[in-house]
Amino acid sequence: MLLASLLGIGIGLVLGLTGAGGGILAIPALTLGLGWALSQAAPVALLAIGTAATLGAVDGLRKGLVRYRAALLMAALGLCFSPLGSQLAHHLPNRTLMLCFCLIMLFVAIRMLLQSRATVDQACTTHGPLQKNCMLDPTTGRLHWNGRCLATLSIIGSLSGMLTGMLGVGGGFLIVPALRQCSDIRMQGIVATSLMMVALISLGTAAGALYRGVTLGLQAELFIGATLVGMLAGRLLCKHLPAHLLQRSFAVLCLGVCVYLFMTVF
Repeated sequence: MLLASLLGIGIGLVLGLTGAGGGILAIPALTLGLGWALSQAAPVALLAIGTAATLGAVDGLRKGLVRYRAALLMAALGLCFSPLGSQLAHHLPNRTLMLCFCLIMLFVAIRMLLQSRATVDQACTTHGPLQKNCMLDPTTGRLHWNGRCLATLSIIGSLSGMLTGMLGVGGGFLIVPALRQCSDIRMQGIVATSLMMVALISLGTAAGALYRGVTLGLQAELFIGATLVGMLAGRLLCKHLPAHLLQRSFAVLCLGVCVYLFMTVF
């Protein structure tokens, strides 16, 4: 019981700090830390991450950081594609799913390392921001909605939803680096927007699992409650830490978990 609580606090802390890492680390925490099967861990991870992300999203909305139109669009498409991912998962063996999970973690870690380096390089240059697919209007501070921006957000939401249904990972690990790459939204806004989308997709997908008869035990309830505590702590700490440090720390953590997971399963 203590281990479930400690793991939940750790996952919530990472989610609050990065807006990306909780979902992708919750599955290894439950499968390796508590010995659960992937099918058992996925709905619990989604409930924990979705509930914790809701707290972060509400805090972001209160502070005016959430790009809620973008989050709602991505979440709507994500929920449409989530059942497709779930059906795909039912037709794949567990080892294949875990291999996909390891490859995704490796990709995310490398991407985060590259983006953290780019963040530092941009901070040291005097050049203006590069043109990206989704740009903020300097007069209103809102996203400039055009065809490129709409298509970019639609692709991000659809992929996130399919991976959520397939692997139970929430989608934040994809949303944060994608928005960093494709928009000029500040990191705090990206994290807050990611949390809102993760909350909507995760809770929607988890609700479908509960409707199909999935039940929660005491360990699951402790894990979910502890994740909320960690989330609150992470949101308090994130404002005091530089973005590139958070990205690099998360990337190193993902690499370590990826290697350990691969060695354990294969």
